[in-house]
Amino acid sequence: MTESKTRLGVSAFAIIAFVFAFGSNGVRYIVGLPAFFVLAGVLAVAGIVIFVRVKPARFRWYRLPSPVYWFLTLATLSIFWSAYRLETIAGVVAQLATTALAVVLAFVLSWHELLRTLASAMRWLLGVSYLFELWVALFWREPLMTWWMEQPEGKTHKILFWSRDLLFSGGPIQGIVGSSVLFGFLALIALILFGIQLRAGLVRPASGWFWVALAALTLLLTRSATIWVALLAVLVVLAFALWGRRIGQEHRMPVYWTAGALVAVALAAVLFARDFVFGLLGKSGDLTGRAETWQKVWGLVEQHPWFGWGWVSYWPTWVEPFKGLDTKAGIAVMSAHNAWLDVWLQLGIVGVLVFAPIVFLTLQRTWFRAVDQPRRGPGPALPFATSALWPLLVLTALIVQSITESRILIESGWLLLIILAVKTRFDFELPAQDTEPTKRPWREVPIPRDTRGRAPE
Repeated sequence: MTESKTRLGVSAFAIIAFVFAFGSNGVRYIVGLPAFFVLAGVLAVAGIVIFVRVKPARFRWYRLPSPVYWFLTLATLSIFWSAYRLETIAGVVAQLATTALAVVLAFVLSWHELLRTLASAMRWLLGVSYLFELWVALFWREPLMTWWMEQPEGKTHKILFWSRDLLFSGGPIQGIVGSSVLFGFLALIALILFGIQLRAGLVRPASGWFWVALAALTLLLTRSATIWVALLAVLVVLAFALWGRRIGQEHRMPVYWTAGALVAVALAAVLFARDFVFGLLGKSGDLTGRAETWQKVWGLVEQHPWFGWGWVSYWPTWVEPFKGLDTKAGIAVMSAHNAWLDVWLQLGIVGVLVFAPIVFLTLQRTWFRAVDQPRRGPGPALPFATSALWPLLVLTALIVQSITESRILIESGWLLLIILAVKTRFDFELPAQDTEPTKRPWREVPIPRDTRGRAPE
C-alpha cells in the first residue's frame, strides 16, 4: 500500500509539473509574474524533496549526458563575460532549476508513467483551455486581457489579448496559454501522445478517440502554419520508423539514404523557394516577420561570435543589446524565434557546438529505441511496442519547432528535451507489446470467483 501511495503521489506531482511547464504562459496570466516565480521555486524544491525520498536506485551522476553538463557549465561561466550580469544569473538559476526538475522526473518515472502523466497533463490543458475559450465566448463576449496588464490607449493589438474571443468564428484560438502558436504546439504534442495511447490500447477506445479528435480540432482552430509543418515532419518520421522496423536492423541503409535526401530537399525548398512553400500554407515568406528578427540578431552575433553576449534565455528587453532591438506591433520581441540562433547569440558558436549534441544524440537514441526490436535474454525477438515511438515523435516536433521558436531552450521545451536526453541515456530497456499496460474491454475481464472455504480439487 505504501508503495502504491508513493507511485500515486509521484504521478500526481509529475502531472502538476507538466501542467505548470506547458501552461506557464497561462499561469503567468492568472497569478502574475511574482507569484509565478514563487510557484516555480516551490515546484523545484518539491521535486528535489520527492527525489530524496524516493531515492531512485539507478541514479548516478555519471549517467547524465555529458553535453548537458557542458551546456550548463558554459551558461554558468558566461556570467563572467555577460553584458547583463544580473539577468544572466537569473537565467542560469532558471535553467539549472528546470534541468533539476527534468532529472527528477526522468529518474522517478518509468517510461509508461512518463507517457501517462504527460498525456494526462495535455488533457487538463486542453480541457481547461476550451472551458476558458467557451466562457469568454458565452459570457465575456469580447477580447480579454489579463487582469494585471494595463489597457493601452487607442486600438489594442491582438498580441496583447489573453483570448481574442474567436472560438465560434473559426479561430485562431489561443487557449489558456494566450498564444495560438503555443496552443497549437501543445495540441500537436497531445495528438502524438493520445494517438500512441489509443493505438497501443492504453486507454479506452471511446475516451481515446474523443481526445484525439479534440487535439486535431485544436490544430485546425489554432491555424498555425509552422505547427502544420511540424505535424508533416512527425508523420514523415513515423513513416520512416515503421519502415525501419519492417526491414530489420541489417537492411536500414536505404532508410537513411532516403531520409538524408528528403532533408536535403526540404532545406533547399526552405532556402530557395520559401515564398512558394509558405504561400501554400497561406503565410508570407518572411515567416510573420521572423526573417527581419533573424537579420537583427545576426548583427549582434557578428559582434561576439565565439562566446556570445551571455546566457539569459528570455530576452531582458530593458537592457542592452536587447533594448529596442526588435518590436512587433509596438511590443518588444523576447526571443530570436530560432533556438539555434538564440544559442549563438547568447553563448556563441561554442554554445551551438555543445547544444547540438544534446539534441542530436538524444534523437539518435530515441530513433533506435523506436526501431530496434525488443529482446529478453537470448530468446527470439519480441513484438514491437507502439509506445516505443512517442519519444522520437515528440522530439521531432521539438526540433522542427526550434527553427521558428526558441521554446526548446526554456520551460516546457527544455524540460522535455532534458527528460528525453537523460531517460534514453540510462534506461535502455525496450518495451515489448506484451508489457504494454493495456486497457481491456470490460467484457473480456474475467469475473473473480470466491474460492474461500472450498476444498481443493
